[in-house]
Amino acid sequence: MNAPVGPIGPHDKILRTYTEPEVTALLRELHERGRPLGLQWGSITVSEPTIDGRLLVDFGDAPVSTLLNLLTLLREQARQ
Repeated sequence: MNAPVGPIGPHDKILRTYTEPEVTALLRELHERGRPLGLQWGSITVSEPTIDGRLLVDFGDAPVSTLLNLLTLLREQARQ
């Protein structure tokens, strides 16, 4: 799974390729990377239903693009 190059929007076609297990793994990574920075979402999960074929992440029904963009920021912060 390649990391996005820059911020992606909620309608990016790449989002249709993510499966529930992949998104669940990304959520685990968000928990691990975010914990030392105080970013914690105890109830964050993959949400049902999908919108236009895109999975949602349930922390306010955010699209997967929000999850990917958050992870990109955390990964960049870890490299510094």
